Amino acid sequence: MADKKLGAYICKGCGIGDRLNADQLAMIATREGKVGFAKQHDFLCNGDGVKMIQADIDAGEVNHLVIAACSKRAKTDAFSFENVAMSRANLREGVIWIRPDNDDAQETTQEMAEDYVRMACAEVKFMNLPTKSGEQGRTDHVLIVGGGFTGLTAALEIAKAGYSASIIEKGETLGGNAAQLYKRIPNRSPFADPQESSVADLIKQVEGNSKITVHLNANVSKTSGAPGRFSTDIATADGSTTTVNFGSIIQASGFTPYDANQLPEFSYGKSPDVVDQLGLESLAKQANGGAIKRPSDGKEVNSVVFVQCAGQRSEKEGHLSYCSGHCCMTSVKQAMYFKEANPDINTMIVYTELRMPGAGGEDFYRNGQDKGVTFTKGSVNEVISSGGNLTVKFKDLILDEDTTYDADLVVLATGMIPNSGVNIEAEDYSAEEEKPESAAAFQKQSILNLDYRQGRDMPQLVNGFTDSHFICFPYETRRTGIYAAGPVRRPMDMAQAAEDATGAALKAIQALENAAIGRAAHPRSGDLSFPSFRKEGCTQCKRCTVECPFGAINEDEQRYPLFNEARCRRCGTCMGACPVRVISFENYSVDTVGQALKAVDVPDEFDEKPRILLLACENDAYPALDMAGMSRLEYSAFVRIIPVRCLGSVNTIWISDALNSGYDGVILMGCKKGEDYQCHFVKGSEMAHYRMSKVDDTLKQLQLETERVETHEIAITDIHKVPQIINDMAATIEKIGMSPFKF
Repeated sequence: MADKKLGAYICKGCGIGDRLNADQLAMIATREGKVGFAKQHDFLCNGDGVKMIQADIDAGEVNHLVIAACSKRAKTDAFSFENVAMSRANLREGVIWIRPDNDDAQETTQEMAEDYVRMACAEVKFMNLPTKSGEQGRTDHVLIVGGGFTGLTAALEIAKAGYSASIIEKGETLGGNAAQLYKRIPNRSPFADPQESSVADLIKQVEGNSKITVHLNANVSKTSGAPGRFSTDIATADGSTTTVNFGSIIQASGFTPYDANQLPEFSYGKSPDVVDQLGLESLAKQANGGAIKRPSDGKEVNSVVFVQCAGQRSEKEGHLSYCSGHCCMTSVKQAMYFKEANPDINTMIVYTELRMPGAGGEDFYRNGQDKGVTFTKGSVNEVISSGGNLTVKFKDLILDEDTTYDADLVVLATGMIPNSGVNIEAEDYSAEEEKPESAAAFQKQSILNLDYRQGRDMPQLVNGFTDSHFICFPYETRRTGIYAAGPVRRPMDMAQAAEDATGAALKAIQALENAAIGRAAHPRSGDLSFPSFRKEGCTQCKRCTVECPFGAINEDEQRYPLFNEARCRRCGTCMGACPVRVISFENYSVDTVGQALKAVDVPDEFDEKPRILLLACENDAYPALDMAGMSRLEYSAFVRIIPVRCLGSVNTIWISDALNSGYDGVILMGCKKGEDYQCHFVKGSEMAHYRMSKVDDTLKQLQLETERVETHEIAITDIHKVPQIINDMAATIEKIGMSPFKF
């Protein structure tokens, strides 16, 4: 943009005009903020107010706007203007709603509002309109790795939306584990009986769809590129390799059943009459509605025991610590196989806790009871095989006594292990180094064979499932444009997998559409900015390449950063990592934040009005602060809040600048980190905590108390916690005294 034309618009609605001196705010914007003009409006977000702003834009009078009104999270549709840079000063949720409405508070409330106007004016001066990087690509073709139930469903959903899909299946046939089922858990009312499996019909639909290509006996030998322009090498059993371009990728590689041979106490492998759940499905298929016969002698089964949580929900070595989700309902379904053939067959399900998820779970359980299925709360210790007979030894948890039960057949409800590929975080080595011979991670076959410096597959969460936070942002992974779906993402049954496949398909379509116009993916969907760096100042330290959670930065031949805009999530972690401050975004940089915090009017120590800087993550902490305002929860008038894209984008220079500028304290609020992280950019909060753990050295060099800087993990629901943190810091400043750096 050639010339920056700055203008400020001050709203007096929602009580702002009643509580604040709008004329004074306008004067601050023009005199100190140096904007060309400042206009006031009674309700800036209504039709007339929006028209006033748009008219100024159309007339060429303004292209950099300051909107002094409500939170940046509010009225986003009303204040959505094209081809302009915009900064928001939060006078409603951030000022009048968190301050008492009385004469004693009027002065500090006005000062708070004036500072937010100064900060917004300073920020917008250093903002530029994002321009296209030239990396845009469009390919209306989605790759689906895995031809099981999830992959088939995703392919059909993509085809229905008008896009092309290719399925890569390593086996000879489609269907995966679901194809081995005799019947499925019902997914529609009245949830009374097992349903016919829909897998054969799905396969038929896929094979007859002109928009879907299927590669059997195939695998992905290499994946490179980025959203909109992925390049994938598809290797087949005959040794040929085909390179195909895709816009986005869905990993639906499913699961492998837990190996029941690791359960010798249950006589699996010792007696053919002890089977896992898939083993029973095979017996049911053979019976095809007739009497199920036991494998050892072909005798019709008259009594069967289902052992729940076999080798799972256990901390024993070699067991799975988690619940696999479907097992309880699967056992009820399988018990009904026997009851349908002969209602007199004894079917007993031994469980510690029965879990029947979904809309019809409870109905299905009740229908199992009605059919005569016995449910016994107990813990199975051993299955004894002797002379062709099976004896189940368990502790009855209701009667609190040990007991035994003789059965013709025992079915073990074992769990599911995700086919996630190589755990790239289990072994920390670069692609150029020699592969460790003892690395268990490399005994697994890679699923995606990614050409990423971070590793060949997607990172894994605890228990080996792909890193896709199932609460905050399902399907998303740390590889932009690549989505996980089905049991590779978390344990689930077929009904949940169908929903998962649909969700991932929609995300995959969104990714290729966003890539075509250079927009970011979740959570900054629609953002056109991308990082750039000032080469002459770069020290080639590699911190940005190492710390990027999404593999969006490589190195060129001269070892300078090479940004991959389409992979970038626009979190700014690279910006926070850079020790020489040469990385920035057009609309978010070290300067936009640095100049905003410096624009605050810091009173001298004799005014006894401290200043506390709060850098708040826009994903959880800032919404929590907004909701605290909506709840009219009061906090100190001495805090000045700046929303940041992610705590990972916080550069320590901001902390130094704030302290050198006379701020008395600094608070950082980011998302929860760790295995149960809620950071929308995965590692940002963790990186910020690591950086801030070393800020004590800076404080000591400045001869300042370490209590002046705090970092907190905040959930979006912590609306009562955030005011308390602010007030506690204000109390700390009162106790330890003002900063000696005040001017």
